[in-house]
Amino acid sequence: MPDQLPRRDAPYVAGETAILLVDMQRIWLEPGLDPDHPERGPEHYFYRQTASVTVPNNERLLAAARASGIEVVHTIIQSLTEDGRDRSLDHKLTPIHIAPSCPEGLPLENLAPKGDEILIPKTSSGVFNSTNIDYVLRNMGVRYLIITGIMTDQCVDMAVRDAADKGYLVTCVSDACAATTQERHDTALKAFGGYCWVSDTETVIRRLEMRAAA
Repeated sequence: MPDQLPRRDAPYVAGETAILLVDMQRIWLEPGLDPDHPERGPEHYFYRQTASVTVPNNERLLAAARASGIEVVHTIIQSLTEDGRDRSLDHKLTPIHIAPSCPEGLPLENLAPKGDEILIPKTSSGVFNSTNIDYVLRNMGVRYLIITGIMTDQCVDMAVRDAADKGYLVTCVSDACAATTQERHDTALKAFGGYCWVSDTETVIRRLEMRAAA
């Protein structure tokens, strides 16, 4: 019955919740490392926004997630082979290729996996399309998925929509995501907002603290 369906903003459940950080990699977040955009200096909107808002909020969310005991999963764009022959056709045409030996392809040090947290490389915009993440999450009993990262209008967008289609109750933490412009960020949130609960860092942290105290 419809009245028995869960709400998208339902409280997180112990043992059924995970946070997914999307593409929080040095190559995209440290000025001067992105080979396709050498024109973007430290004062570019994206770098200012991620340094001052997105990354700090991800740090806070990670700390809260770890303290509450939920699963922490990271995904990054990274080929399985040094020459990238395993990449999706789209990544070959773009082209996007980050070899497994490339240190710039790893997450920022302050957002890197700890302990046995899972790091999943992907070779497409959609992590559910080019990895076994759905299999992994279901094996761990995850039903509630909190998503953060970059870009809001690309890889985050696809993660949110695909996760919702596969039956997860998705939270997108709006101020822990970013796009190349504020307009693209805002437009993306409006476009995929129907697939998830769009919330903010403060609210999600309070929810995680409540879960930890329960």
